[in-house]
Amino acid sequence: MSGAESAAGHVQGTGGAGRAAKILAGSQQQQPGPGGVPADTPNGKAAKAEPLSLEELLKKKKAEQELAAKPKFLTKAERSRHRDEREKEKELELIRKQYLGDNKSKKKVVKASEKFRFNFDWDGKEDTSKDLNPLYNHLHQANLLYGRGMLAGIDRREQKKVAATVEADMLRKLRGAAGIVETSDMRAAAREREMRADKYDGFDMTTDVHWSEKPLSKMTERDWRIFREDFNISYKGNANTLPLRNWDEAGLPEPLRMAVDFVQYDKPSPIQMASIPLGLKQLDVIGVAETGSGKTAAFVIPMLCYIMRQPVMDESNYADGPYAVVLAPTRELAQQIEEETVKLAKYTDFKVTSVVGGQSIEEQGSKLRRGCEIVIATPGRLLDCIERHYCVLNQCNYVVLDEADRMIDLGFEPQVQAVLDAMPHATLKPEDESAELDQKRTYRTTYMFSATMPPAVERLARKYLRRPIVVNIGRAGMAGENVTQRVIMIKENEKAHRLSSELDMIHEKKVIVFVNTKRQCDNVYAHLEETGYHCTVLHGGRTQEQREVSIKGFKEDTFNVLIATDVAGRGIDVPDVALVINYDMPNNIEAYTHRIGRTGRAGRKGTAITFLTGGDSEVFYDLKRLLEESKAVVPPELARSEAAKQKPGSVSQKRDSIQYAKK
Repeated sequence: MSGAESAAGHVQGTGGAGRAAKILAGSQQQQPGPGGVPADTPNGKAAKAEPLSLEELLKKKKAEQELAAKPKFLTKAERSRHRDEREKEKELELIRKQYLGDNKSKKKVVKASEKFRFNFDWDGKEDTSKDLNPLYNHLHQANLLYGRGMLAGIDRREQKKVAATVEADMLRKLRGAAGIVETSDMRAAAREREMRADKYDGFDMTTDVHWSEKPLSKMTERDWRIFREDFNISYKGNANTLPLRNWDEAGLPEPLRMAVDFVQYDKPSPIQMASIPLGLKQLDVIGVAETGSGKTAAFVIPMLCYIMRQPVMDESNYADGPYAVVLAPTRELAQQIEEETVKLAKYTDFKVTSVVGGQSIEEQGSKLRRGCEIVIATPGRLLDCIERHYCVLNQCNYVVLDEADRMIDLGFEPQVQAVLDAMPHATLKPEDESAELDQKRTYRTTYMFSATMPPAVERLARKYLRRPIVVNIGRAGMAGENVTQRVIMIKENEKAHRLSSELDMIHEKKVIVFVNTKRQCDNVYAHLEETGYHCTVLHGGRTQEQREVSIKGFKEDTFNVLIATDVAGRGIDVPDVALVINYDMPNNIEAYTHRIGRTGRAGRKGTAITFLTGGDSEVFYDLKRLLEESKAVVPPELARSEAAKQKPGSVSQKRDSIQYAKK
């Protein structure tokens, strides 16, 4: 009998079977099995192991890390097995690419709308509205404000006092924190702020008067800026000269002031306001302004002032030539400049001579030899007179190039350069802009006016102008604001009927019809003559006398319709032209700008109608841009045209919508 059985029997004998069973069970549970492991429980399950403590877990993890950190050396067989596994993986990858394709990650294409999209999210930390004034530190107290940040409905003087007190306290605290000792000057400044607040009378709420109501001495920089914006005047260059507001501020000599009143120039035009003060200071000027803006008086008035300062023209000096030369592209324009100059020189003794083609060069040479102060000429004829020794320019130090872009277009650039080279070179201003000018010397003054600024004109200006001031009225090449533009898409055989319809609606007002060729000019004239209109013709095939008769009859209302080409019509200056019709669209946008500039002159309103056909596609792009910039109506046919979507000669970057297979 074992010890356990004897113990059980002893218990049973002394007291009870239940107690013996418990003791036996306890002894069996505590008795270890073979190998020191506790024996199975009566249910057949192993006893639960005790969990490791935190220190034991840390030691175990540390040991694993140290074991992993030790270098492991592979045997030759293990290395061979790893190499075979890598080769097998590569071979499987190649097979997968061959049959399933390469799994390339697609590059994310960012749309332009997302790339340049502005982020409107606002971070509360970016609030910069905090101010030292406690009034702005409590955003929930947003009261009605007016004026200079003052509270409405509260005495402004009291607010100024409170603000002065707050500022003084704030400065005192800041100085104390920085360890700065308050000086007597600081205390005096604080008292001064308090005194200003106590005497505040609301002067900063008074409304300033407009520049037109101020005397010249009261004009501020802000007033001059508003003045230039009102008249769309802009300068380029070192222009330290104020523009004119009225004729009284120009300081003109009495004869010129009387002449201005005689021609009834009530107030100067924008180009006159900007350029006349520059010319009076003998500065070189490039004037870029729309046609019909008063450019003639803008250079004639400074020119006459310059001549008044020169010695009187007599037998002792008339052989040295005129004091001033004005070059114009056409005969008509030269003659109109002559008429305007004669009017403005009415109260002087100056002689004005016109030298243009179509007239006897011998008679013109005779006038030049007798002496004159001013010569107005076309470049070709003046160069002929110089080469034939009818004229010299030894004392000519004032030159005007009117409509320089048109002279270049007509091929007069060599003649213009030859005329400028015939003038004295010693009077040219130094090219160095930093060099000071001798106030006692006479320097050459060059005026250049142009409605557009093509590269050839810029090249001419760089060569012959010194330190020029560029005066822009509006934008170069821009149509006048007083001109209403209408473009009509039409077929060639419908032009004649549409022309008659437009003329019927104008009711005997003056109309200029522009065409591209002399033959077309005669054809339109014959059509209108049969219809009963009073019309005349102006083109290069007519004699000078016939051209003068046509212009005179048009001005004096003998004819109300003038049919002209570009060459002849460029110089037409009739203020009351109500309508310009481009029967043929010109080949470039500059000519279009000059054509429509024959109407809407001298502040009047005008209309320009253009007949546009499919054969004018070369100018579709420029015409559409000009109409859009002028805020005029663009015909739907023109807007949809492919020729209007890109500049002629440029390569389109857009691919065709239909792609054809390659052969």
